[in-house]
Amino acid sequence: MFDPKQVNFIINDEHADAENGGDFIPLFSKQEEDEINKEKLPEELPILPIRNTVLFPGVVFPITVGRDKSIKLIKEANKGNKIIGVCAQKDSSVEDPGAEDLYPVGTMAVIMKVLRMPDGNTTLIIQGRRKFQLGAITQVEPYLRAKITPLDDIKIKEDKGFRALMDTLKETALQIIELSPNIPSEAATAIRNIDSNRFLVNFAASNLNVDIKDKQEILNSDSLKQRAELVLEHLTRELQMVELKDQIQNKVRTDIDKQQKEYFLQQQIRAIQEELGQESPDKEIQSLRDKGNEKIWSKEVHEHFNRELDRILRINPASPDYSVGLNYVQLLLDLPWGDYSLDSFDVAHAAKILDEDHFGLEKVKKRILEYLAVIKLKGDMKSPIICLYGPPGVGKTSLGRSIARAIGRKYVRMSLGGLHDESEIRGHRKTYIGAMPGRIIQNLKKAGTSNPVFVLDEVDKMGRDFRGDPSSALLEVLDPEQNTHFYDNYIEVDYDLSKVMFIATANNLDSIQPALLDRMEVIEIAGYTVEEKIQIAKKYLVPKQREAHGLKASDLKLGDKVIEAIVDQYTLESGVRGLEKRIATIARYLARKKVSGEAYKASLSIADIQLILGSEKIEREQYEDNDHAGVVTGLAWSQSGGSVLFVESAITAGKGNLVLTGQLGDVMKESATLARTFIKSKAHILGIDSSLFDAVDIHIHFPAGAIPKDGPSAGVTILTALASLFTQRKVRAKLAMTGEITLRGKVLPVGGIKEKILAAKRAGITDVLLCEGNRKDIEDINPDYVRDMRFHYVKNMEEVLDIALTKEQVSLPIDLASFIKKAVETKS
Repeated sequence: MFDPKQVNFIINDEHADAENGGDFIPLFSKQEEDEINKEKLPEELPILPIRNTVLFPGVVFPITVGRDKSIKLIKEANKGNKIIGVCAQKDSSVEDPGAEDLYPVGTMAVIMKVLRMPDGNTTLIIQGRRKFQLGAITQVEPYLRAKITPLDDIKIKEDKGFRALMDTLKETALQIIELSPNIPSEAATAIRNIDSNRFLVNFAASNLNVDIKDKQEILNSDSLKQRAELVLEHLTRELQMVELKDQIQNKVRTDIDKQQKEYFLQQQIRAIQEELGQESPDKEIQSLRDKGNEKIWSKEVHEHFNRELDRILRINPASPDYSVGLNYVQLLLDLPWGDYSLDSFDVAHAAKILDEDHFGLEKVKKRILEYLAVIKLKGDMKSPIICLYGPPGVGKTSLGRSIARAIGRKYVRMSLGGLHDESEIRGHRKTYIGAMPGRIIQNLKKAGTSNPVFVLDEVDKMGRDFRGDPSSALLEVLDPEQNTHFYDNYIEVDYDLSKVMFIATANNLDSIQPALLDRMEVIEIAGYTVEEKIQIAKKYLVPKQREAHGLKASDLKLGDKVIEAIVDQYTLESGVRGLEKRIATIARYLARKKVSGEAYKASLSIADIQLILGSEKIEREQYEDNDHAGVVTGLAWSQSGGSVLFVESAITAGKGNLVLTGQLGDVMKESATLARTFIKSKAHILGIDSSLFDAVDIHIHFPAGAIPKDGPSAGVTILTALASLFTQRKVRAKLAMTGEITLRGKVLPVGGIKEKILAAKRAGITDVLLCEGNRKDIEDINPDYVRDMRFHYVKNMEEVLDIALTKEQVSLPIDLASFIKKAVETKS
């Protein structure tokens, strides 16, 4: 009782506030009380619901009115006899209470004053008069009205026992005020000035710091003696708490330092919590211990958890280490130890899901379905570590989400691009300020299971600096033999990651640490063909962009030829991100037309597409002719897909130098040196005067000089160009080639065959020369994509020249003999 917040509060029909404590001084004497009891109550009253407190007879309250019904009630009552009925709400959260939401016993009140506050609210001062029993509701709108029945206290004999009870009640209240330095002295003056026993009880009850149901119980009592006993019971409990608080203050008042002060404050909190029946720190620790006993974890982890709880109990609760320890044990409880989601072993269903979400990618789908089949047969299996490798935009990341949906697991994605700090993987030691677990553990906590599909995105783009090497930290995570005991620096106990299905994605395997790459099963996702892109656009991209731009199926229609034109003329990529952006541009154009009310065509033609997307077309290389000696068509691969690559060569009088241009890398320059050496060694077979090599300079150029080029796959192309140049023989018409050469004359296989072959087909090539070792790559390509194309497989460089060079000379052959003679004369 008489807490400052209780003595100085405003009873608000929205909430209890803290204002105007002086309004609680009694405003009438015992004689006036007797006159009020003789008043005749009306049979019906407007009912004002209030929250968080109970109005007692004789008590004066300021009330801030906020609800519309309450404002209407006050305005009408203030114009009339100013008498209203006040009932407490059972549940303060109810915004529009009915009769069933109110306590049946209320208090008749008189409006003493109505004030308009600066904040726009209406505040009124009311005085409680007499109790009543709530009867039938006669009106609901615009506010409640109800029949009432007056309730009078049972008359009792005010004997010595009753007078002693009242004296004890008053004395207890005054003791509480005296022991509480924050309670104003006006409260004691108010109590001493009360000469009415009934009002003394009501005044004390009104200011009790108890629940509303306890106050309502006091109001319901029809005996003043019983009501006084209930109030005294609450006052006595409050006095005991105040005395205990005072005792604690006296114990720690002498020579108190910072640590003792913290302990004193915590003791106060504990004493108050125990008195109020709330959970003390000891009980909180016991609650955590009980939760730990229910967890499914190993004996070692359970013992470690209990040791941490024992350590926390020895720490001063006011110390920062206490909250750090609580956060740590709470994390241990939140981690999904032994919680696994049930896998779906329905291979047919999984295949259906994968086909719904992604077009093509048959190798990846096959591997996932094989894994499901094995786990269904064996019943248990360590999850594989898969690395999806391929160019951007082919669906590597989204494939992880589809796999999770197919097998019924939770999905987690962690981006590793630009990651430099090893602690992001392994966490920080909890002795550091702001320490937290690594992102592996954090994501498992977020997923809620220990076997999610965990996508490690852009694993090839991690860095390393003074903070450590994250790729080395991943070695333990991605090793099926080690990740059963993954150690995070923060949790300090082993965590089993063997059931997690890790799927890494990468664009370039060269930048991945070899030891890390060795732990993963690499599945290459090649770029999409034009035919595949058309199907992807029709099935996924166009519907997605229609929905994203608020268009209906009838508002945007793209045919196969139109999509092919977009792919061929406006994109240069292996994936479909650029294609999706172009479709989005078209969708925005049509959306603007539709909103503006302008006429537009839903079924767009190629001409319409060119009008919408503009003139920024991509000029692809096309096969031209074979009329020039020393010009050969090669095939190249980049992250944007395959393309044709022309090799141009020329000879000039000089001193046997080799000049290379076109922004070439070291490997490509070495291929040119190898090709020249081989041609020089086979000059007698090819009918070339060997003295020519020392008398002329050779210039080899690779067009598109602004684009960096490197790799060994242009070896056979450079070889053919030099042989054609020195022999002036034509190259086979519509022939392209790719392959690595060696000094011994071998031709080695190269990568990116599928993309290169498709690029050759787009360029009008009909014959492709490549290494015998690449035959298997051709067999993996859909036969429909390579229809009408011929493939020539070779093992050595002689076979390359036999196939590539014809017997026919160019139309204007160079007189090599005259050229040599002239070059020698110039040299001499």
